[in-house]
Amino acid sequence: MLPYTLIGSTALSCLSLFHGASPTGAVPPASEVILLECEAFDELGGWVLDQQFMDLMGSPFLLAHGMGVPVADATTRVNVKSPGTYRVWARTRDWVAPWGKSGAPGRYSVLVNGVALETEFGTKGNEWHWHRGDTVELAGEAEVTLHDLTGFEGRCDALLFAQDLEWTPPSEGEPLEALRTELLGLEGAPTDRGDFDLVVVGGGTAGTCAAITAARLGLTVAVIQDRPVLGGNSSSEVRVWPEGHVNQKPFPRLGDVVMEVVPVRKSDSKNAQGAHVFDDDRKLAACRAEPNITLFLESRMNGARHSDGLIESASFENVRTAERSTVRGTFFLDSTGDGSLGFLVGADFEQTDTGHMGASNLWNIQCLCEDEDPLSSQLEAACELATFPRCEWAVDLRDRPFPGREQGKKTPQAGTQPISLGNWFWENGFDRDPIHDMERIRDQNFRAMYGAWDAIKNVEKRYPAHKLGWVAYIAGKRESRRLLGDVVLTGEDLRDNKIFPDGCFPCTWGIDTHHPNTKYSEGHEGDEFIADYTHGEGYVYEGPYWVPYRCLYSRNVGNLFMAGRDISVTHEALGAVRVMKTTGAMGEVVGMAATVAKRHGCSPRQVYEDHLQELFGLVERGAGKDVVARGAKR
Repeated sequence: MLPYTLIGSTALSCLSLFHGASPTGAVPPASEVILLECEAFDELGGWVLDQQFMDLMGSPFLLAHGMGVPVADATTRVNVKSPGTYRVWARTRDWVAPWGKSGAPGRYSVLVNGVALETEFGTKGNEWHWHRGDTVELAGEAEVTLHDLTGFEGRCDALLFAQDLEWTPPSEGEPLEALRTELLGLEGAPTDRGDFDLVVVGGGTAGTCAAITAARLGLTVAVIQDRPVLGGNSSSEVRVWPEGHVNQKPFPRLGDVVMEVVPVRKSDSKNAQGAHVFDDDRKLAACRAEPNITLFLESRMNGARHSDGLIESASFENVRTAERSTVRGTFFLDSTGDGSLGFLVGADFEQTDTGHMGASNLWNIQCLCEDEDPLSSQLEAACELATFPRCEWAVDLRDRPFPGREQGKKTPQAGTQPISLGNWFWENGFDRDPIHDMERIRDQNFRAMYGAWDAIKNVEKRYPAHKLGWVAYIAGKRESRRLLGDVVLTGEDLRDNKIFPDGCFPCTWGIDTHHPNTKYSEGHEGDEFIADYTHGEGYVYEGPYWVPYRCLYSRNVGNLFMAGRDISVTHEALGAVRVMKTTGAMGEVVGMAATVAKRHGCSPRQVYEDHLQELFGLVERGAGKDVVARGAKR
């Protein structure tokens, strides 16, 4: 029996310990060390919690995502057991350093009892590290504050106060893990959260639909989701409108659950619109209405235990409190998008290393004045509020084209509509590792977006009354690991309309893969940030195409299902199956297949081999609320 863990360290909380000789050597002897995890602060202020890279750097962190306006302070209080002089450290980085840029846009200060340290943090270091600060006198209760100085994506993982003024805390690897484990007292077993028929890891559209379907069919379901909302790319955090068609013949009831959870289409149902368009409450309410579902929100799966080709349990930690928990399951669903659970337990997978689809951080702009007559006093007031700092550290787009730019028009255009900015094609990471380079990929999206707005506002001096209205800090990812099943669907299968006997969910989107748009790539080679898509002959097929069930379970882990963009397809076929209504239909099928497997005490593979018609019967019946209600009455 082998435990696997995705990260070697965990999040911090707030702890103060006095040490004699440390058994690990991680903490200096005869010294008090105070460790404050920033995401556990009493008040986050305007800082946001960013968990999406914790598998790489070891923890969630706070991000000063102010779009150029400094965010409100984050504060907490700590009891100091040993009065004295302490060295202050912040685990942070200069996020533009990988591009060799100066200016440190992520600068912030730390205040202790209202007094700012002289050191400004976030000003150096390509990688996450402990940035050495000043010394302070501490006694009794102290208030600690993060004070953003720029509004441009400053970040802080943790603050550390040490009485040994010359000691340097470890920045990474096993020594950092040992430090955190010792200070947080994490040696004990995680909290046991019980046994479930189906454990769903990942609460996007696929995972949500799988959980609801399985629960309605009588299974007990745990959903582990690392954000406070469900929906993934179709949530208010990412704001991609869900595409694809469901409720198709010969299975017109498949998609009933999908249509219950996706937002209702209205006139503004498009990418990057207001949060209300994506209706997070609709998804949460649908899950909470099912008594068989246990939701673990803000919980990051980062460990699993397996034996003899079967997963036994998954472990996770709360991204705010660092509390560790574990659940056991009969069946597991990897709907993480990244194939994270499958990776941990040794599932076969493929990953396209270069030439793959990237990630987007959508954004929009808004006008602060309805009256754009240049003589209007309202316009003048709005222009004062809509100023934007120069961004010399951003992608330099002063003389470069980008979509929506009106070259040559240097004066405000009264009454014109805002240019088209911030849509799906602001994408990068095509040749970068979609797992290990994700923070850099997300940050390049920031640099491109800020560079474009700087060029419009400060160079061309257009749209004087507009400001950035919303910018996603959670990346909308398209491609990473693809877990392998008994069938690996290809683009040729789609084009040739190859019929599989277990075709079970409809695929209606084109073979839509993305690549750098050559119109905008000159001068940005290796960091291209505008995408084009495949279209025309060779990228369409006769639809709906019914994708085989054998793409939805692992070929070498006996109780692992997949749904979402990590199913068993090639890079090319992923372009067709990855849109969210389609992934939701996958989830419904998985919920039904898990029900059949539980009923017969068999594996997902045996559902195909021995019980396929029973699965088809459930797919034909559907799992909509009305169907389940009729079944309950009978």
